[in-house]
Amino acid sequence: MTEKALRLGTRRSKLAMAQSGQVADAVSQVTGRPVELVEITTYGDTSREHLAQIGGTGVFVAALRNALLRGEVDFAVHSLKDLPTAQHEGLVVAAIPEREDPRDVVVARDARKLTDLPRGARIGTGAPRRMAQLNAYARTHGMEIETVPIRGNVDTRVGYVRSGELDAVVLAAAGLNRVGRIDEVTDFLSVDTVLPAPGQGALAVECAADNASLIAALAELDDPFTRAAVTAERSLLAALEAGCSAPVGALADLLADGQTVKEMRLRGVVGTTDGSTLVQLSTTGPVPETHEAALALGRELATEMLAQGAAGLMGERAH
Repeated sequence: MTEKALRLGTRRSKLAMAQSGQVADAVSQVTGRPVELVEITTYGDTSREHLAQIGGTGVFVAALRNALLRGEVDFAVHSLKDLPTAQHEGLVVAAIPEREDPRDVVVARDARKLTDLPRGARIGTGAPRRMAQLNAYARTHGMEIETVPIRGNVDTRVGYVRSGELDAVVLAAAGLNRVGRIDEVTDFLSVDTVLPAPGQGALAVECAADNASLIAALAELDDPFTRAAVTAERSLLAALEAGCSAPVGALADLLADGQTVKEMRLRGVVGTTDGSTLVQLSTTGPVPETHEAALALGRELATEMLAQGAAGLMGERAH
C-alpha cells in the first residue's frame, strides 16, 4: 500500500504555486511520499486594497496558518518576507531552504538600467522600503524619479511597463527566477543601492509543532546559513518594531576567506519614503552558531539604528 500523500497548503498565485512545487518535489524526495498541493485563497489575493491598508503581507499568511491549525493541510510554504516576526503558537518553521538571489531588480522599458532612466521616470513598487531607498539614491545621484505605488502579481506589474504606463517596476529577483522570467530583468540592483526586505529570497516551510515525524523529515531541507542570516534580519525588523509594510531593508551575508566562512555581516536601513532621511548601518561578527546568537546580532544593530534616529522614520508602523 502506498503511503498517504502529504498535503501542502499554498496560495494560488503563479509565484506561490511555483515555489510550493519546488518544495513539494524536495519533500517527496526526502520522505518518499507523494505531495499534493492544496490551493488556499486568501483575503490578500482577492482584495484590491493597498497591502498596507489590509494589514500588510500578513494577510497572505493567516489563511495558510488557519488551514494548518485546522488540519486541512500538513504543511505550508510561505515567502519568508511575508511571515510576521512573532512566532505562532502551535506552529513551527521546520525548514528554511537555501536562499535564492535576495536582490531587487528593475524591469524597464528599452532595456534600461536604473541609471539610464529618463528624467522624471515613473517607477512602480508596492514597498515603502524600495521607495525610500530609490528616492534616496536618486537624490544623491542627481536623478529625478517618481515612485508610484502599485500592487499585483508579476504579470500585472510588468504589464505596467509593457503598456507604457510606467517607465520601470522594481521586483524581487527570487520571484522572477521562480516563475522562469528572470530574462526580463533589465538591471540587477546592487544591495549597496537597495537593501532587500528582511528574508527576501528565502522560503519558510511551516507545520504543526506537534508533528514530530514531519518536522524531522522537513528539517532535511533546512539550510543553516540561510536560517542564521534571515533570523538576524528578522530580529532587526522586530526590534525596530516594524511591520512588514514599514520601510526597513536588511541583509545578512557571509564573509568568506577562500573556502572558509569567517563572519556574518548584517546591514540595515530605514528611511522616509521620499528618501530625504535614511539611517543605514552595518555590523559584522562571528557566524551565529545558535538561534539566540542570530537574534542578538539583529537586536544589536537595531539598537544602534534607533540611537541614530531610526524610530522617528517609522511613521508607517501599526500602533
